[in-house]
Amino acid sequence: MKIKPIHNEADYNAALARVDALWDAEPGTSESDELEVLAVLIDNYEGDLGKMHAPESDPIKAITCFMEQRGL
Repeated sequence: MKIKPIHNEADYNAALARVDALWDAEPGTSESDELEVLAVLIDNYEGDLGKMHAPESDPIKAITCFMEQRGL
């Protein structure tokens, strides 16, 4: 089992591919343990992405952020 943090899109895609390969792992095996750890890492990465892309609660800040992202 070679597990590492997910830092970017390439790491994320590799983790998803590994999860796909491990999906039918028998419970109690090292493969199922790897699947469980990868699921936690993926969930954490996806949660962090949501925080980075979540709209601001202040409408003015949301519009300003939108404009800055688009170079306006």
